[in-house]
Amino acid sequence: MFEIPKLSFTDSGNFFLMAGPCAIEGEEIAMQIAERLKELTTRLEIPLIFKGSYRKANRSRIDSFTGIGDEKALKILQKISETFEVPTVTDIHETEEAAMAAAYVDVLQIPAFLCRQSDLLIAAAKTGKVVNIKKGQFLSGEAMRFAVDKIHQSGNEKVILTDRGNSFGYSDLVVDFRNIPEMKSTGAPVVMDVTHSLQQPNQSSGVTGGKPALIETIAKAAIAVGADGLFIETHPQPNIAKSDGANMLPLDQLEGLLQKLIRIRQAIS
Repeated sequence: MFEIPKLSFTDSGNFFLMAGPCAIEGEEIAMQIAERLKELTTRLEIPLIFKGSYRKANRSRIDSFTGIGDEKALKILQKISETFEVPTVTDIHETEEAAMAAAYVDVLQIPAFLCRQSDLLIAAAKTGKVVNIKKGQFLSGEAMRFAVDKIHQSGNEKVILTDRGNSFGYSDLVVDFRNIPEMKSTGAPVVMDVTHSLQQPNQSSGVTGGKPALIETIAKAAIAVGADGLFIETHPQPNIAKSDGANMLPLDQLEGLLQKLIRIRQAIS
């Protein structure tokens, strides 16, 4: 795997973890989550990339929480990176956001709905940062080779691919685990977005639902079929989180899950 600043791989052979809250809600709660994640992953020898969206652009309702301000949230991500010596990842939505976010974080994430937007991919690639592309819910794993090619042809070899399920009907997602080996054939590290794959978007209330009881099931299967990393959104109190609380993992349940996943990884190694 290519080098990611501050990402420390050991000889444990573990998967890496992208984890954090859905959105940066404020400095205190973000630092609290980051401190716990750093302690836990260091002890379990799991490389950590801290995740937090500095702005939420894709919301069901116009009055949904979108963020605390771009620069304020990005500075919190930068502080987390410097304080805990971990790389950070955040998503971007417009080409002009690429350079702005790249000044604060180590990994730029392309949302699933935008994974075919050539201008956005090129702008992210040209920052020189690692680019994590989420597979569109409407695409096969094989089709993601074209997204990888766009990054490579823009002069950047640092690409991660992340699956988050495929659309099934109008308000459900299904994970096709064939996508993991198909995407690994591109040579890019492949991540399973466990929590977003359990979303139930566009509910009648206008608030996204989810099935968090299945987080362990999706995570176990992903490790068993060879995922290089996992993406898990987590929060101390998902019920009061300002974004995507319905499908986040309670922070106090993360350690037990990771211990089970480590054993599966060891069994298949």
